[in-house]
Amino acid sequence: MRAETKIFAFGVVFFLAVAGLYAWWSAQPNPEPVGTTALVFTAGLSVLVAFYLHLSLRRTGPRPEDRGDAEIAEGAGELGFYSPHSVWPLFVGLGAATVALGLALGLWLVAIGAIATFTASIGWVFEYYRGEHAQ
Repeated sequence: MRAETKIFAFGVVFFLAVAGLYAWWSAQPNPEPVGTTALVFTAGLSVLVAFYLHLSLRRTGPRPEDRGDAEIAEGAGELGFYSPHSVWPLFVGLGAATVALGLALGLWLVAIGAIATFTASIGWVFEYYRGEHAQ
């Protein structure tokens, strides 16, 4: 995770520099603060990701990809479990799309979408705690 941390740390510097340039450039005829604010927030998000990756690297130690003397076999093994036949991500996405559509059409639709998203999220989280997949 050392390379990823460096990429996002570079992103912080890059986005702050671009934000400064954008603020100076857009302030000439009449100021436009929205783009500068978005770039500063993007730098903030890069800080969050870089900080998380740095803490993960300190906690877990370097991966084989981070070492120059590592062998290919050191990276073998199970990487995680990914649910192959889950329909819950579809319903979470539909609920989130309903929330977004409700922002344009009315708050009643936002409420329906929020309830649908919440319900689908619970179904997704507890998918393997019941039925034939229960452990």
